[in-house]
Amino acid sequence: MLLLIDAGNTRVKWAIADEAAPIGSWLASGALFHTELDLLAEPLKQYQPNRALLSNVAGEVMRARLETLLLEYLAPIPALTWFRSRAQQAGVVNSYRDPAQLGCDRFASLLGARSLFDQQPLLIVTAGTATTIDALDTSGHFLGGMILPGLATMTQSLALSAAQLPQVETQWAGAQFADNTSDAIVSGCIQAQVGAIMQARAQLPDAHCLLSGGAARYLLPCLPPPIELVEQLVLRGLHVAALSES
Repeated sequence: MLLLIDAGNTRVKWAIADEAAPIGSWLASGALFHTELDLLAEPLKQYQPNRALLSNVAGEVMRARLETLLLEYLAPIPALTWFRSRAQQAGVVNSYRDPAQLGCDRFASLLGARSLFDQQPLLIVTAGTATTIDALDTSGHFLGGMILPGLATMTQSLALSAAQLPQVETQWAGAQFADNTSDAIVSGCIQAQVGAIMQARAQLPDAHCLLSGGAARYLLPCLPPPIELVEQLVLRGLHVAALSES
């Protein structure tokens, strides 16, 4: 039994799969905020995975919490691997100047995207705490990417930096030119995200554009087609990596 964990800056996504299952076919999966991490104990006890592949961009404290959780609820201790970006894996060639510096979640997303759309140029947008926009060519070479503040991070930075601007929730009435400050903040931040994505699409007009991440639902209505929403792309990439290493 295989455990996959994607520990991001805001939430921890997880999935459990049979070792022989097709990529993306999971027995159970979910997403937890950092404060809810102990809820992972129940699926661990139920399925007792004997192998775990973990991606963590949330720092050393999260790494220690995950290790403690797995050691407490799994017996015997599973074969535990921390996922790392490589120069090449599962048909993806990492062209970063230093391949190890590419975020492991971004590399996993590339693997997941490539497994879905082989032999196609791809533009992979992940909208989370940060928004990343990464490009793969037809042969699977990673061309590079962009990193910008995510939607919620943008709205929070305005509240912190401008005394007369409020902290707002990420919800939007839909008018691009808003008639109140809260909607104007959200509209402006969404349009900034959309602008970056559209600039990337203009540079790679033939690429198939994928959108994933917690804020994807806010961006999707503002992006012209063609664009495809893909859930849990990092977990899918981890599944690809686990099968490629077995």
